[in-house]
Formats: sequence, structure tokens, C-alpha cells
Amino acid sequence: MIKLFKVKEKQRELAENAINGIPTKKQSAGELRLHKDISELNLPKSCNITFPNGKDDLMNFEVSIRPDEGYYLGGTFFFSFTVSPIYPHEAPKVKCKTKVYHPNIDLEGNVCLNILREDWKPVLNINTVIYGLYHLFTEPNDEDPLNHDAAAVLRDNPKLFESNVRRAMAGGYMGQTFFSRCM
Repeated sequence: MIKLFKVKEKQRELAENAINGIPTKKQSAGELRLHKDISELNLPKSCNITFPNGKDDLMNFEVSIRPDEGYYLGGTFFFSFTVSPIYPHEAPKVKCKTKVYHPNIDLEGNVCLNILREDWKPVLNINTVIYGLYHLFTEPNDEDPLNHDAAAVLRDNPKLFESNVRRAMAGGYMGQTFFSRCM
């Protein structure tokens, strides 16, 4: 019942602002759901969320992930999220801004995570996506790759894969590809 009164108060405030000539922006259903998701985030200590355009632009934000185990231990990886106004009926668009040697992330930053594609359902949320990204760093998947070369090395020679990950994270060239330091 209390929430109903808060909604009525908000509607009354919006009406008063309209009368006084103060412009108000109506939030889409996607923005409302995203606001709820963000307020309920329960991230591991190794993940952080920032809003480079300010808190007024919830639909575009960045997440940093610093894995505390696995091949990518000690690295920091940044992801940009762009959320559609029809969220949660459409998955957020996620790009890795850090060039990384990873079987499930290509060199352009595209991410291969099933819940961002065919397995997306409106009951999923931003917290689930961030945990999915974190899981890619703790347990990379060589069975559904975007970077086929990295996947083949992981599958056939895990020690070489670990060495390649360390070299890429330290920065410099690996073959013809330059990786910025992310450790």
C-alpha cells in the first residue's frame, strides 16, 4: 500500500512540474527495470560498475572485472554495456574494451556468452550478465569460441595458453597483435 502512495506522489509531482513548465523525461519500462536491477546488484568484490555519462544515463555503463583466480588472475578488464529501451525483452549489448587473448572474446571486443544471445530471457538481469562475464575469466570455454586460435591452444596445450595469456596481459606484441598492459 505504501508503494502505491509513493507512485501517486510521483505522479502528482510530475503533474506539478508540467504545470510549472519544468520539463520532465518519462522513463521507459526498460529504464525502470534497469534501475531496479542496478539497485539490487550483488557483485563480487572483484567487479565494479561505473556510469561515465553520470547517473542520469543508466542505459550506458561500464563494468570492470578483476579475476581473483584462473588464467587471468591479476588482470583488469573493462566492458561497456548498452541497454535497449525494451530491456529486459532484449539482452544488453556488451563489448570488451580491453583487448584480451581469450577464446570467448575476439580482438574487436565481441563477447561470446550464451545468455547474451540465444539463451537470453527477460527473467535474467544485469547481475546475471556480470557473473557470466566473470565466469568467462575463471573458466574460459574452448567449445564455443570467437577467437578460434586461442580456443585451439587452450584445448591442445593449456600450459602454452597460460603463457600466451600472461604475455598478452603484460602488454606488447603477440604475433601480429598488440595488447595493452592490463595487469
